Amino acid sequence: MKKFLIAPALVAALVPALAPAAATVTLPGRGPLVTFRIVFRTGAASDPAGKHGAAALTAAMLAQGGTRRMTYKQILDAMFPMAAHVSSQVDKEMTTFSGTTHIDNLDRCYSLFKAMLLDPGWREDDFQRLREDAINYLRVSLRGNNDEELGKEVLYDTIYAGHPYGWNNEGAVASLQKLTLDDLKAFYKQHYTQANLIIGLAGGYPPEFLAKVEKDFAALPEGKPDEVELPEPKPAQGLRVTIIDKPTRSVAYSIGFPIDVKRGDPDYPALLVASSYFGQHRVSGGRLYTRMRELRGLNYGDYSYIEYFPRGMFQFEPDPNLARRQQIFQIWIRPVEPATAHFALRLAMYELDNLIRNGLDEESFERSRTFVSKYVNLLTSTKDAELGYLIDSRWYGMPEYTAYVRNALAKLTREDVNRAIRKHLRTTDLDIVAVTDNATAFAQELISNEPSPMKYNSPKPEDITNEDKIVERWKLDIKPENVHIVPVAKVFE
Repeated sequence: MKKFLIAPALVAALVPALAPAAATVTLPGRGPLVTFRIVFRTGAASDPAGKHGAAALTAAMLAQGGTRRMTYKQILDAMFPMAAHVSSQVDKEMTTFSGTTHIDNLDRCYSLFKAMLLDPGWREDDFQRLREDAINYLRVSLRGNNDEELGKEVLYDTIYAGHPYGWNNEGAVASLQKLTLDDLKAFYKQHYTQANLIIGLAGGYPPEFLAKVEKDFAALPEGKPDEVELPEPKPAQGLRVTIIDKPTRSVAYSIGFPIDVKRGDPDYPALLVASSYFGQHRVSGGRLYTRMRELRGLNYGDYSYIEYFPRGMFQFEPDPNLARRQQIFQIWIRPVEPATAHFALRLAMYELDNLIRNGLDEESFERSRTFVSKYVNLLTSTKDAELGYLIDSRWYGMPEYTAYVRNALAKLTREDVNRAIRKHLRTTDLDIVAVTDNATAFAQELISNEPSPMKYNSPKPEDITNEDKIVERWKLDIKPENVHIVPVAKVFE
C-alpha cells in the first residue's frame, strides 16, 4: 500500500500523481479530533450504460444502509453519544466517505465506519428507501425547490451531452427505477477496490492506528483502476439556449462552456485570479456583482467559476474531493425579475465581452491577486478540509493546494492573467440555461433581439444610464434552431 505522509515542511514540494494502487494521505496533528476520508477513484462517470445513478446509490447504501450485523438505525444510535456520523459524496470521478470523531471514541467509531464500507448490509428495504430518496431529490429538492442549482446542473448535462459527465450524479429517474440491488452489488465489487482506494487520515490519532486502517482496507479486492475515456465535449454552435419551463417568480441563469484548464495546469492560477475579479462566489467585490446588483439592483448574486461548485447557494467555500479531469467556465446569475431578465442576460454577456477585450487593469490585478492569496487559506481552515485538499492535490499530481496557489501568485503578472483570459474565455459557442415561467414568450423575446430598456424606481447616475443604452441593444445572436424549451417535469427523468 503506497503511503503519502505529508509533513508541513514538504507540502509545497512537487509530488508525482497517484499510482494505480491503494494510497494513503495523512495529516498528523495534536488535536483531540480524528478525521477519516476514504476516497474511491470512481463515480458517476463509471455508471454502467442505462444504469445512471448506480455510483450514487451504491455510496448511499454504504453510508445510510447499515452493515451486515447492524441496521442503519442501530448505527445512528451507536454514533449519537459520540457526536459522530458518516457522510458520502459522489461526483464524476470521486466517491468520498468522511467522518470525524474524538480520540476517546476512535476505536468504537472506526469499527462502525469500517464495517459500513467493508461489510455492508445490502438490505432490500434500505435499497427501496434510498432509491426513493434519490428520485425525490431529483424531482422535488432539485427540480421543484432549487432553481439556481437546477440551472447549473442542466448546464453541465447540456455541455456534456453524450459524454461520461453528461448526466446528474444522482442519475435519472427512469434509470433509478430500473436499478436493482444486484446492480449495486456488482458496482461495489468492480469499483470498490484497492486500485481505486485513497485512505485519508488527519488529526491526533496514534501511529499504530494508521497501520490498522491500512490492514483492514487491504481486505478489498486488488482490482483495476477506473479508466473512463473522456472525449472533448462538443462545443455549442453559436449561443445555445435551454429554457426550463417552470412556474416560478424569477429567472435563474447559468451560462458556460468547457475550458481546457484544471488544477496544476499553467494557466490555472491566472484564471483563478480572473474569475475572482469577475465574480468571486458570495463576495460583493466582483465585477459582475458590482455592475448588476450594487449599481442596478437587478438581482441577488452574480458569480463566476472555473471549477465545479455544487450546493453554492448553501455555502461560501467549495467542498473538496470533487476533482475532475475536465472543467467549465460558468457564470451564475440569480434570481432576476422577468421584466429585466433580457437586459440582465445582455449585461452579463456585455461584461464578459469587456473582460475578454480589456482584461484587468493593474489596480484590479493587484487587488484580486491579494484577495486570492488570502482566500485560499479559508479553504483549508479545518483539518477535514485540509485533508480533502491534500487528497485532491495528489489526484491532480500537484503540490499542496494553498502553497501551490500562493507560490504561483507571487510570480503571476497582469499580462499572464489577461493572456489567459483571451485564450480561454469567449462570448460565443456557449450554453445558456434559463429557468423561467412563460418559456415560449421568453424564447421569442431572446430570438427577436429587440431592445430591452432598463427601468428604475429611482434615478441612476448618467454613466449608468448611458451604458444601459448600449446594453439594451447588445446583440445576442440567438438562432431559433438553437433554442430548446424543456418542461421542468421532463428534466432528469
